[in-house]
Amino acid sequence: MSRSRALQYYVLSRLLLAPLMIWTITTVIFLLLRATPGDPIDSLLGPRAPESAKAELRASLGLDAPLWLQYLRYMGSLLRFDLGTSLASQGQSVWEIIQQHFPATMELAIFSMLVSVVVGVSVGALAASKPNTPIDVGGRLFGIFTYAVPMYWFGMLLQLVFAVQLRWFPLGTRYPLRMAAPQGPTGLYVVDSLLHANFEQFFTSLYYLALPSLTLGLLLSGIFERMVRVNLKQTLKADYVEAARARGIPESRIVVAHALKNALIPVITVLGLTFASLLGGAILTEVTFSWPGLANRLYSAISLRDYPVVQGIMVFFSVIVALASILIDILNAYIDPRIRY
Repeated sequence: MSRSRALQYYVLSRLLLAPLMIWTITTVIFLLLRATPGDPIDSLLGPRAPESAKAELRASLGLDAPLWLQYLRYMGSLLRFDLGTSLASQGQSVWEIIQQHFPATMELAIFSMLVSVVVGVSVGALAASKPNTPIDVGGRLFGIFTYAVPMYWFGMLLQLVFAVQLRWFPLGTRYPLRMAAPQGPTGLYVVDSLLHANFEQFFTSLYYLALPSLTLGLLLSGIFERMVRVNLKQTLKADYVEAARARGIPESRIVVAHALKNALIPVITVLGLTFASLLGGAILTEVTFSWPGLANRLYSAISLRDYPVVQGIMVFFSVIVALASILIDILNAYIDPRIRY
């Protein structure tokens, strides 16, 4: 089989598996929501509402139908790209909720990823280039700490120190209420303020974004630190590295220009999947910092037993993760032909 034909076959197989993955996630979410205790009708009307009112609302929402019929109706709506309407937001569609809150999650994920990559790769490369030294030990401790520490605890600690005690950063919002938020096509405040050349809004957006993105980025940097450190240590033992040293090339140039480039190849997979998980799993970060993103809105919907919103947001996130997984697999297959066999 030729290289191009093998790559085409691999890409096709991954594309065919994506709908199965999304369908499985959707089905599991549908069943788990209805298996957990609680009634969305009680959340909407309160437990003391008359039973007749509860029954009427349950019938109007289709929640009185058998479980299999609810599932078929839901899957039929998904095939029409209809994610439903919120039960608790006065008829607001799930697509409107996603459009309203997703840009905040995207902005937080982008800047958190930048912080995690820069810090993780730098610390990992420095630790690997100084093996069996205090710097190497410090790098390992950094990776263990950032990987193991609970996000909510670390986030509250940083807020207590830098926002409450030192008053260096703001709390509990994405943009000051007394100022008009940036408006633009992307919904990303940093980008839209740059598009309008409004540097006051740009720096204000960065200021309010700094503490949440630093918190999440530092905790994620441990993943990249450990991967870069391990791979770079192995790469520095390769024959071509020894040959470069024999030619008198400075060690810093060997690490940066030769070894680090090859050591970063396995990081591509983790980079893509970590970014996808940031978009879909930053609930603790957004709740801890009261960040008005889609993950925080998902948390509220779970608390209110808002079935359509929970299901719609989870389907949206699962599609993002599936697409990111496919793109990363294709990129790895293109870089390393052994993956296709």
